[in-house]
Amino acid sequence: MNNNETGIEVVILAGGYGTRLRPVLDDIPKALAPVRGKPFLEYILNWLAEYNTVSIILSVGHKADAIVSHFGNNFKGITLKYVYEAEPLGTGGGILNALKYIGGRDFLALNGDTFFPVDIQSLISQHLDLEGGITVALKETDDCGRFGSVNVDDGNNIVAFNEKMIKGHSLINGGIYIINKEFIQETGLPSRCSFEKDVLEKYAGTGQIKGIVFSNTFLDIGVPDDYDKATSVL
Repeated sequence: MNNNETGIEVVILAGGYGTRLRPVLDDIPKALAPVRGKPFLEYILNWLAEYNTVSIILSVGHKADAIVSHFGNNFKGITLKYVYEAEPLGTGGGILNALKYIGGRDFLALNGDTFFPVDIQSLISQHLDLEGGITVALKETDDCGRFGSVNVDDGNNIVAFNEKMIKGHSLINGGIYIINKEFIQETGLPSRCSFEKDVLEKYAGTGQIKGIVFSNTFLDIGVPDDYDKATSVL
């Protein structure tokens, strides 16, 4: 992804167990959580299909066969590929596991249980201008208690990620990232790791982690209450 005309490669982290949603989802993966008759992941794929997306790599684990069976290898002309986690690798491990399918310099990565339909071309353009290792899509909210807050300086540098118990009006991590492949490879991460703690928090304040604020609707279905809201949002 060297310019805005290059096709977008995407990694979606869809390997989570969805433990907190089991009381309402039974035993299906979060990616297939039904919202108005369609799997939650389908809303994400439809958003990605609005852009010049050429391939999507789904990092899958729990009930992976159900996801593969439902979506197959193509969605609206976009190639779907799958990387499997024999055991949970964490968010960082899931991204590392997908790098073998990434051919470009930069790629988009996102959580499969979050819907935050930002302007991807704008995010890419600003990522390239800022010349950081990772650019995070941020969301302004009146209640950052569940997610933790993010501190950004005047140069779009993320300087700190704060604990989830801090509440109030602030910016939060929207779970969407443009990542420079070389940067993530040079971090020397172990195969099992947390992208949030071992990359974002570790490199915050170094000038390598940038943040861009978007006003789009933000939805995270990780807990039952927010999953219930999905019907009115999507």
